Amino acid sequence: MIGSRRLPGWWQRLDVTVRDLPLGLLIFAGSLVPSFQNHGTDLGGLPARPFDALAVVAVALQCLPLALRRRWPVGCLTLVAVGFAVDQLRGYHSFAGTAVVVALMSVGAHLERRRRVAVAVFSAAYVPFAVALHQLGAGAESPAGFGLYYVALALPWGMGTWLRHTRELEAEHRRRVAEDTRAAERTRIAHELHDVVTHHVTAMIVQAEAARYLTAVPDRLDQALTAVTDTGRLAVSDLRHLLDLLNPDHDADPRTPAVGRLGTLVEQTRRAGQPVEFTEEGTVAASAGSAELVAYRVVQESLTNALKYAHGSRTSVQVRHGAQEITVEVSTDGSGSPVASPAGSGRGLAGLSDRVAVLDGDFSAGPQTDGGFVVRARIPARSPA
Repeated sequence: MIGSRRLPGWWQRLDVTVRDLPLGLLIFAGSLVPSFQNHGTDLGGLPARPFDALAVVAVALQCLPLALRRRWPVGCLTLVAVGFAVDQLRGYHSFAGTAVVVALMSVGAHLERRRRVAVAVFSAAYVPFAVALHQLGAGAESPAGFGLYYVALALPWGMGTWLRHTRELEAEHRRRVAEDTRAAERTRIAHELHDVVTHHVTAMIVQAEAARYLTAVPDRLDQALTAVTDTGRLAVSDLRHLLDLLNPDHDADPRTPAVGRLGTLVEQTRRAGQPVEFTEEGTVAASAGSAELVAYRVVQESLTNALKYAHGSRTSVQVRHGAQEITVEVSTDGSGSPVASPAGSGRGLAGLSDRVAVLDGDFSAGPQTDGGFVVRARIPARSPA
């Protein structure tokens, strides 16, 4: 059992010429078996001739070049064709004639350039070969028979061409899948970086702005600066986790960075000066999976936007964990004001919409009639099949 498991890997490590040689040796050995002699391809109707030294040479020319059928397909076919011509013109009619089919299929499958030239050259070479056989056979084979055999030879070439085309399509498909996978991973990492960096940096900006006005109140100034320090440490920790995920040797969960509790996230936002009313109902389902992370990101991005565009506005966060889904609603009442912070990229809400859509959920975000803003998300607790 162990040997059979190791054989494919050991075999694949061998040179392609070594791997292609056994087929040629098998046909060569079979062609020399007395009961197989004079029982191969008979084109032209020449009388059968007993095997001699030249017959062995003709058989070798047809069989042994098959070792080169992938590395040097045109050379392989040329040698096989010469051996086949000798075989038929001398009347050996050996079993080795089957090697022509293998060589033709290999040219169709592995020839990289000048394919049409190869078709023209070998087709032109077939004409004098057929004429010579017709004359030596005293017309035993009709011209229609030679034409039919030519069509039969074109079939393995066509099969090889089809295999080549299929292989190219598969390679193109794999390339596109790899590109799509890389693009999706880059997008995922961009979303994670946006969510983590924007939230923490926005909180730090707001806290630092507030600290400027607290120089006369040392205790509150110390609290504000401590909040900035703590937020910076959280940002560095999350960034390190994301950078670790880019390391292929990292053995942590490759899907997401560390996600804290919603309560911790809300408390951090409160320390930045945003009054937040937080309600969380139910318990996280065992099957929540990615839904829990998406819900966290919805709350995180919504609170970040509240800090940036409605600082000081009363904010409500409602999260409900159900057996089949998680619902999130984050709203502001419009009483706050924007803070001095970098302009938004528009990636945040769009990224949230994409995340929720991947799980077949619903997402909406927009202004309210009272001037506030509300974000709602319904996130299925199970990923779509």
